[in-house]
Amino acid sequence: MPISSDNPSGPDVRSRVPVRYRMHFVERRAPAWQGPLGIVLLLALWQGLAMAGVIPEADLPSPLSIVQAGVALAISGDLWMNTAASLGRIAAGYVLGAATGMVLGLWLGFSRVAERVGLPVAGALYPIPKLAIIPLIILWVGAGEASKVLVIAAEVLFPVLFNTYAGVRNTDPALLRAAVSFGASRRTLVWRVILPASLPTVFAGLRIGAGLSLLVLVAAEMIGAQHGLGAMILQYSSLMLTANVLVGVVVLSALGLLISRGLAWLERRLLPWQAR
Repeated sequence: MPISSDNPSGPDVRSRVPVRYRMHFVERRAPAWQGPLGIVLLLALWQGLAMAGVIPEADLPSPLSIVQAGVALAISGDLWMNTAASLGRIAAGYVLGAATGMVLGLWLGFSRVAERVGLPVAGALYPIPKLAIIPLIILWVGAGEASKVLVIAAEVLFPVLFNTYAGVRNTDPALLRAAVSFGASRRTLVWRVILPASLPTVFAGLRIGAGLSLLVLVAAEMIGAQHGLGAMILQYSSLMLTANVLVGVVVLSALGLLISRGLAWLERRLLPWQAR
């Protein structure tokens, strides 16, 4: 509505839109039931096409067949044994890689000398496919559990390192100046300003590392492991038991979702001011 000349204060009150409606498109609140809706619809469509014969059961088993195969593997104990083996490896490798990446990222972020010397080294090592160095790791530590844990740790280390470094270096200078103006010491500046400000970026690196750790885990177990979800998938694929293969894939997907939700929960606890 055009502004009337006899109304110098602006548009008519009736034409004004409340701020809550103008901001509605950026609000991310949604009913809880909408979360799994897409997965439920996909599974229903998949099951319907399988029952109609559009999707051959031998090529892609239906969700019902996968559930039945999963129950059989759980009863036999094969599923629990392989899942436990994979969980132990990914927990050890992820914690080792994430802790090392955070320490190195903080060091590079706080020290100019370390940044100039270490950052080019990290940038040169990062593009190397970690699976390509498995033979070298096996030569160093043997073909046991240590080699698989180290491969996972090496894959997790770099995204956490670079994100931690970026979080430290990109801390808002206004926050630093404000803290210094109030007499903050160097230690207070680090623990109360820089680290809290960099945590969102650190958690982004942790989430990226979690996804990469699952990929490397499966590949490492397929290369040289008797137990684990990757070894289980390889074994059943060689026997043409597609439903059992998909059980392993579903369990890996569930593990990835649980890790992601766990990191999101931890981030909300540590960064309550960012919760939405």
